[in-house]
Amino acid sequence: MSHRFRPFRWLTTLLPRAVVSPYCRFRHAGVLHGVRVGLAMLVSILVTTGIHVPNGIWASVTVLVVIGGLQHHGNIRKKAADRALGTTLGAFVGLVLIAQLHVIGSMPLTYVLMAIAAGVCGYYAIGEAGYIALLTAITICIVAGHGGSTIETGLWRTLNVLIGIAIALAFSFALPLYATYSWRYLLARNLRDCARIRERIACGRPLDVEAHVAAFAALNGRLVKLRSLMPSVAKEVDIPLKRLEAIQRLHRSTLSALEMMSTSAAMHPAAAGETDDHARAERACLLTMARALRFGSESRAGQRLAATPSGAEGAHVGPARGAPDETLPGPRWIAQWFAEQVDALRGLLAETEPHWHIEGDIAASAQMRRPR
Repeated sequence: MSHRFRPFRWLTTLLPRAVVSPYCRFRHAGVLHGVRVGLAMLVSILVTTGIHVPNGIWASVTVLVVIGGLQHHGNIRKKAADRALGTTLGAFVGLVLIAQLHVIGSMPLTYVLMAIAAGVCGYYAIGEAGYIALLTAITICIVAGHGGSTIETGLWRTLNVLIGIAIALAFSFALPLYATYSWRYLLARNLRDCARIRERIACGRPLDVEAHVAAFAALNGRLVKLRSLMPSVAKEVDIPLKRLEAIQRLHRSTLSALEMMSTSAAMHPAAAGETDDHARAERACLLTMARALRFGSESRAGQRLAATPSGAEGAHVGPARGAPDETLPGPRWIAQWFAEQVDALRGLLAETEPHWHIEGDIAASAQMRRPR
């Protein structure tokens, strides 16, 4: 019987790899995230009911707020910190509102003060600290209610929210899904597809209209995902966000040039074929970058990434670096521009390669299989 028809053996081999291998965690991210949220919810219920914490539902609500819609460790860590700060501010204001009600005894004044607090939070909710301000307002309502809560109830609700934050943060460490690996694997997939399209253009077999639209829709879709991952990547590893922006900009420019080359080759198939060394070197460089991103823990991949691909003349993938020669005809100018973008992207990735790894996952990353 084939290996694929042995479900129990497949399950026992999948689970360890899904936990150990970053690439498998990337492929099964949805399943792992669902397991993490479910386990965190179960733990929050057991903790609050096991020690008989009043209003324990707020611990479970907090778990869902912190990690329910976030997969990546960098986002969860920031959200937990924002949640803790917002909770602290909201709990303090809520307790102050409860205390003034017991001292002054005016319910209308309590309503007015709650409205003022909500207005202040709303003012800051549309700025950079928007999530903190929003959580502050929500926590005020949780702790103080509509003014009818006691200080004891407010303190218990505050404790439940802190318990939920602690559980969510613990599970973000226990079953980590790192944005850095998603960023690497998505970029590697795009570079492999670029190499495939570049090879077809060079061999005089350009994509037809339908295949062209489908291919570049997938490339641009992954490009958008890469953009959303960058803030979390910057938090997880020591790569400045500006450097990630530069990589994203070069990648977008590379896709634009390749799309124009593909369109031109489809419109003029007789002139599309080219077998020069530069075309082969560009494809080799794209595949080298993809392999380095996919197997980033292997030092030899980084060395290959920084080295000059075979077939290139001089020190660069394409023609001499600098502004493309504007005297060249359109298709040749675009091809030179594409070569320049590929070479610049290779240089940036080579510089950032030492920072691609999450400490503790390097050994697991080195065991990953090559992509199909």
